[in-house]
Amino acid sequence: MSGNHHDEGHTVAGWTGCAVAVVGTSVAGVGMCLGSAAGIWLGLGVVGLGVLVTWGLHLAGWGKPPGIRPVAERGMWVRDRGARAGHPACVGCRLAGRGRSVSTTTGVAVSAQGMQGAQGVLRTDAGSGSSPSGAASSESVV
Repeated sequence: MSGNHHDEGHTVAGWTGCAVAVVGTSVAGVGMCLGSAAGIWLGLGVVGLGVLVTWGLHLAGWGKPPGIRPVAERGMWVRDRGARAGHPACVGCRLAGRGRSVSTTTGVAVSAQGMQGAQGVLRTDAGSGSSPSGAASSESVV
């Protein structure tokens, strides 16, 4: 078994989220057996709480990045030091605004025709007829 290179992801975030979800589905199951809509919704709310707890623990470094970790970092109590910066391929990190490269563009779209127009006109948003700044005219003279 020492030749296996798989990473099962036994982490604090994974086990805690799983435990909370099991409690939530148990409450929902009991609510279903008793015919209690409130019990079912309470159980589903606890499952949702389990998702948020898992996400929070992942962002705090108690989860794992996507992919296979090095062998030294596969223990359950090993904290992920790269979680603060975010993991580029991680949906949870992207939802939290982590792991993205920050763009320095201003968001102004310029068409190629506007840049090379014979009249020297720069069109900021040729398709919609309005500029991103909210001005009435979509053209400005260069």
